[in-house]
Amino acid sequence: MPDVRVVLVEPKFEGNVGAVARVMANFDVHELCLIRPCEVGDIAYHRAKHGAFILDDMRVVESLDDALSNCFFVVGTSGVVTKGDKNYVRIPVSAHSFAKRLKGYTEKVAIVFGREDIGLLQDELARCDMLVHIPSSEKYPVLNLSHAVGVILYEMFGFEIKPPTPADNEEKERLFSFFDNLLEAISYPEVRKKSTSSMFRKMMGRAIPTKYEYNTIMGVIGDAAKAIEGQKFNRPK
Repeated sequence: MPDVRVVLVEPKFEGNVGAVARVMANFDVHELCLIRPCEVGDIAYHRAKHGAFILDDMRVVESLDDALSNCFFVVGTSGVVTKGDKNYVRIPVSAHSFAKRLKGYTEKVAIVFGREDIGLLQDELARCDMLVHIPSSEKYPVLNLSHAVGVILYEMFGFEIKPPTPADNEEKERLFSFFDNLLEAISYPEVRKKSTSSMFRKMMGRAIPTKYEYNTIMGVIGDAAKAIEGQKFNRPK
């Protein structure tokens, strides 16, 4: 995840500032900068919970230029976007697309959030390298400030999760062979055997199980087939 600075432009409610600090702590982002904010006191600290240390270290500045010092890439956010290409400063990318583009980015990034009532002004948006929008209902498109911060940081943080290793082709083919053996062991009707085997293969393909999951399922199916075969062989004559 890039080195991120969250910038709040003229936040009006200290409860929102505290909630932003809390959600920043959730996603290991610790640098908060406020431009001409409301008073930040007990309410903000109460809302911040275990993110109160972010409020202790936050910077308060007078201008956007001060807030963006030492930041190589500046990202603006807006709940209001344009559907044409003439108002180019309001042509956005989605939060998800933004996070994918910044994967592996190593320079400092500032993410700028506007006022609760009017958002970012046109000249402030023009100062940004990219505009990010969170797709939401056309009837009520503007999210609460802390919710918007949370969604964008979540999208960025989520790409840090390394998925488990899926089973390889050899392991999958061994599982399908075990399943076919089980069908044989239970004397599954010959006329339905091929279609059932194909259905099982497609189902496991959609699920994309991990190596551990494949091996566990394979062990259960294999043991079941052996147990059934053993019962057949040990059945009284």
